[in-house]
Amino acid sequence: MQRQGYSSSAVIIHWLLAVSIFFLFVSSWWMMALPLPSDVFTYREFPFQLHKNIGITLVLLLLIMLYVRFRHRPAPESAEVMRPWMRKLAILDHVILYGLIFVICISGYMSSAYSGWDTELWWLVEIPNWGYEENEELNIFYSNIHLWTCWALLAVLAVHISGALYHAFRNDGIVRRMLRL
Repeated sequence: MQRQGYSSSAVIIHWLLAVSIFFLFVSSWWMMALPLPSDVFTYREFPFQLHKNIGITLVLLLLIMLYVRFRHRPAPESAEVMRPWMRKLAILDHVILYGLIFVICISGYMSSAYSGWDTELWWLVEIPNWGYEENEELNIFYSNIHLWTCWALLAVLAVHISGALYHAFRNDGIVRRMLRL
């Protein structure tokens, strides 16, 4: 018998991704408002490292999520609950979400690699610096990709949340599939 809802692993990872993405958006606005580093203001490194650590972890969670989603698929929704065009739109939404999350995380790392700042994964493992040296043009290039894909992610997340609210108000069981543990 095929499961009706998503696996517990998929549900947990989904909500970890959601909370992490929310934190990354909030922390990025806070980080960018901090004064530039100086002899007086030396505390800026911690929030940036935390932001990068969560971003790198997000890529790993995303890969695990994709594995879990493909390995443990729930039963398809009935045609009364989700019409074919809705199912296609939901698939497109998820593909764009996953693609944007991946591009955002990679472009953020690449921007950091060319900024001259090192990245340590949870202050334990030094991540290789692909840039090898500071390059302001490449830092700005990847930073712009990071910025614009973040705005695109906000737009797609608005569509995703709107779809979830639509199904929640219809009480058609779609949202319960992602909430069931």
